[in-house]
Amino acid sequence: MRIRRLDDNDAETIAAAFAAQGWHKPAEQYRRYAAEQAEGLRVTLIAEVDGVFAGYLNVVWESDYAGFRDAGIPEIADFNVLERFQRRGIGSALMDAAEALVAERSAVAGIGVGMTADYGKAQILYVRRGYVPDGRGLDSHGKPVVYGMSVPVDHDLVLYLTRHVRLA
Repeated sequence: MRIRRLDDNDAETIAAAFAAQGWHKPAEQYRRYAAEQAEGLRVTLIAEVDGVFAGYLNVVWESDYAGFRDAGIPEIADFNVLERFQRRGIGSALMDAAEALVAERSAVAGIGVGMTADYGKAQILYVRRGYVPDGRGLDSHGKPVVYGMSVPVDHDLVLYLTRHVRLA
């Protein structure tokens, strides 16, 4: 397995790999990631197994989530491993690399996780790695969920977590 940074030639390969498993992740998304990486806004890490794309994640230096942005906490975001490569340590290797990057700039890493069973593997991985809720409750479509509010249970219902990655 090899972990490396996204390059300009990866977009079509990644989009095709996800399309093959029935997930819509357009190449334009990865071209945007490459441009933002070149601007220093994010780092996109790619995992390959025997030269074959297996997964990726991003370290976003300034999170869209207010709780992280206001505290200066970088966010590990859009973390995906192809189904055929799951349960082989690839996700953990990507997280190790991402946390090492974050530790160069911050004592704390942040990550968000969806609340449906689709995110069950991620929920377990993050807890096992020592991530804990940031104490702000759930977020839905970029806004805090407050008592009595009705929100859709979808991919945008998120709990944000943090973990110390180095001594302050």
